[in-house]
Amino acid sequence: MADDALHRSLATLYAEHHGWLKNWLRRRLSCSEQAADLAHDTFLRMLAQREPVALATSRAFLTTVAQRVLASHFRRQHLERAWLDALAQQPELAAPSAETRALWLETLCEIDRLLDTLPPVVRRAFLLSQLDGLGHAQVAAELGISIATVKRHIVKAGTLIYFAQ
Repeated sequence: MADDALHRSLATLYAEHHGWLKNWLRRRLSCSEQAADLAHDTFLRMLAQREPVALATSRAFLTTVAQRVLASHFRRQHLERAWLDALAQQPELAAPSAETRALWLETLCEIDRLLDTLPPVVRRAFLLSQLDGLGHAQVAAELGISIATVKRHIVKAGTLIYFAQ
């Protein structure tokens, strides 16, 4: 019964506000195809939340969800550009195939998504250790936490990424 109410609520929301949301996104993206895709993603995210939306505050709620979808889109674009720039610097013979590049990019986006689920201090400790090559003591000094806490944070982040694969 609750699923029926949710679907009716979202169907009404979609019928009444999809065009408005698509235009709102198009103004921010300057691309109607991307705007349509992200409007679709916004409604999918709302469906995944499994909570009916009060129609009185529907545009405000849609805007909030759409801003998060838009931020994820821009973060993925930034990550993809950085990855393609790094690949462009590789010698031609060492350049991976298009399929391999797509798999690596997909993996990078998944790692980015997983890291985004971690608390900021855990994520920062992990990145300082893994990307910047800092030792536990250096990470502890940088973040103002104990070495034991740094170790716990790194294990937590590493375990999340390892078991997600």
